[in-house]
Amino acid sequence: MEKNHLKLISSLLLLLTAVIWGVAFVAQSVGAGYVGPWTFVFSRYVLSTLVLLPVTLLTDRRAGKTKPAPEKTPIRFYLLGGAACGLLLGIASITQQAGIQTTTAGKAGFITALYVVLVPIMAMLLGRRPEKKIWLCVALGMLGLYLISVRGGFRIERGDALVMVCAVVFSMQILCVDYFSPRVLNPVKLANLQFFFCAVFALIGMLLFETPQLSAVLDAAVPILYAGVFSGAVGYTLQIVGQKNTDPAVASLLMSLESVFSALAGWLILHEALSSRELLGCALVFLAVLLAELPVATLLRKRT
Repeated sequence: MEKNHLKLISSLLLLLTAVIWGVAFVAQSVGAGYVGPWTFVFSRYVLSTLVLLPVTLLTDRRAGKTKPAPEKTPIRFYLLGGAACGLLLGIASITQQAGIQTTTAGKAGFITALYVVLVPIMAMLLGRRPEKKIWLCVALGMLGLYLISVRGGFRIERGDALVMVCAVVFSMQILCVDYFSPRVLNPVKLANLQFFFCAVFALIGMLLFETPQLSAVLDAAVPILYAGVFSGAVGYTLQIVGQKNTDPAVASLLMSLESVFSALAGWLILHEALSSRELLGCALVFLAVLLAELPVATLLRKRT
């Protein structure tokens, strides 16, 4: 398959990831009313691990039949990648879930999406310089996210600070995935191990800081199911697969669309009205992503 086609497919996978994560903000907000952040994160990623396990075994078996032994990824590399990505994902998920309890969903969405700025900056520190146009895309994206999410002033409170930590750590997780994903034969296996280590991390915190109750977990069953199956098993697996052929700065722009889809999900599911300001913000974020993907769009135009 041609490189440009791979990039297009990867971009579409990351776009689908943004849709799934956008709706997940609704699920997380509802779930926060029933269980603590450690219990919620543990429950969702245990579910993610179990749901993805059969897919991992199937893809691993197929890869073993089609690839010679020298091309197989050593299990220790999978374990290292799964532990590193899982720990970062666990910290990001815990701080985001704890922050959602004490801040608005809109502000949480905006602050989380700060990774759209942090990823290219961190990539530069690691010696990877994004294209110059990415900075214009980042500026447009941040303006759009601000218009969507922030209303009536912007004060940094405890919940906001927690979600800001989430944005920093999630930026590190994106770069961690960018390192490990292209170097493994089976990205689904990497995703599954990421969920496993994330669940172990959350289990330790849950036992130390919370007293989980089965009745509360059952009350939050629907949000946990969505977060575990769709946002977790499907969404984060798509992220790992999609980032195999996508620059991390462009990937962060694509995934920042989660704030747009979060606003749209609130409109569709919770019947929240979208103001002209919010619609303008959505348009700016979409424009930023289109500019970031311009080479792909140009290629498609030439082929028609």
